[in-house]
Amino acid sequence: MQKTVTIPFMLMGILFNVCLIASNLLETKVIQVGGITATAGLMVFPISYIINDCIAEVWGYKKARLIIWSGFAMNFLVVAFAQLAIMLPGAPFWEGEEGFNFVFGMAPRIVFASLCAFLVGSFINAYVMSKMKIASNGKNFSARAVISTLLGESADSLIFFPIAFVGIIPANELLIMIGTQAFLKSAYEVLILPVTIRVVKYIKKIENTDVYDTNISYNILKVKDI
Repeated sequence: MQKTVTIPFMLMGILFNVCLIASNLLETKVIQVGGITATAGLMVFPISYIINDCIAEVWGYKKARLIIWSGFAMNFLVVAFAQLAIMLPGAPFWEGEEGFNFVFGMAPRIVFASLCAFLVGSFINAYVMSKMKIASNGKNFSARAVISTLLGESADSLIFFPIAFVGIIPANELLIMIGTQAFLKSAYEVLILPVTIRVVKYIKKIENTDVYDTNISYNILKVKDI
């Protein structure tokens, strides 16, 4: 069993982590485009699901599991370092305290909701991709990518918004936000699908690999099993 990772896999993992961290920081800005209100993180976060699809398709569930946990760990570290920086006293001449705290001073409730939603949504996405690939004998990648993303993104929204905002935002508004976020993120996947297909084909070619997850454990805690 191969216990090493290749350069393409490493680069995909780095991009995955960067997108996750960037999306969390961009969540602090609310944008409005064409009458649709969303957070700026919406520009970046769906890319992590696209990368998740690529990794699960090319290298299999075990490699996807490794990347998901690395993303979780890196997000946790960024949040921890940010809280430490906020606790440290600012220099008397520095005037950026309020803005810095606004961007990095995420409430524990929001952080908890975000990390939980990310883990559940990402693992559902990878699991569905893996199982559907076996069931379809590797065919219909487009359908598998869209369905896995829709289920993963829906789970992400269903977990994040209630934990983060119940009691703060009215229930009917929460339902609208959940539906809107899940739809927009899945639509993002559909729009960029032609690029995703080409990337997957290219990586399979240069890596000379196309993993089918037969006889593996889907236990999310078996991170060392790569």
